[in-house]
Amino acid sequence: MELKYKRILLKMSGEVLGDSNAAVSEENAKQAAKRIKLLKDAGAEVAVVVGGGNIMRGRSSHCIDRNRADHMGMLATAINSLAIQDALLGMGVDCTVLSAVEMQRFCDTYSSRQAKAELDGGKVVLFACGTGSPFFSTDTAAALRALEIHADALVLAKSVDAVYSDDPEKNPNAERYSYISYNDVIAKNLKATDITTITLCRDYKMPILLFSMEKEESYVKALMGENAGTIIGE
Repeated sequence: MELKYKRILLKMSGEVLGDSNAAVSEENAKQAAKRIKLLKDAGAEVAVVVGGGNIMRGRSSHCIDRNRADHMGMLATAINSLAIQDALLGMGVDCTVLSAVEMQRFCDTYSSRQAKAELDGGKVVLFACGTGSPFFSTDTAAALRALEIHADALVLAKSVDAVYSDDPEKNPNAERYSYISYNDVIAKNLKATDITTITLCRDYKMPILLFSMEKEESYVKALMGENAGTIIGE
């Protein structure tokens, strides 16, 4: 199988791990790990950033100081990363968790040198705790890590299947984009991801592949260069 994008940074929403009974469902963690394994089995070098929205999302907090809320959100991403690591190890996939915040009892501390060495050695690498600083989304952390590990693409597995001109659930006439430029996303103020992520990828020409996290077939199709949702590029 020939992949157009060999080394990728996969950003997964934290919501994929939760269900009505638990913030972190073991079954959902296994499903997330299965999707990562699909990419690994296809020959990709896979790094992962998982959000923390199933437990705590800093920007959604109204009563907690934003700085503190973001710290709580970073810890949520560490919990999610450890859950996916456990599921991957159970499937025989060698992997490691690297955290932007030191927590040596639970995982190693992030460095780009170690991350690249682990990927070169065939491991899946999960990045926890975002950028390590408040006020930055996990999408932005994913873009930053993608650049640091010299990834070929940033892959966003989202709750929506593509980028639209408007919310497709509220506006049935919303235009669906199969391809759109970084600048058009910014100019039209589209909600594909946050502006910091878009501008960072634009400045370093990092393609963004966005598709539905629910469609298993989309993961490998996107890496082969097929349009599984929306491609954001130059």
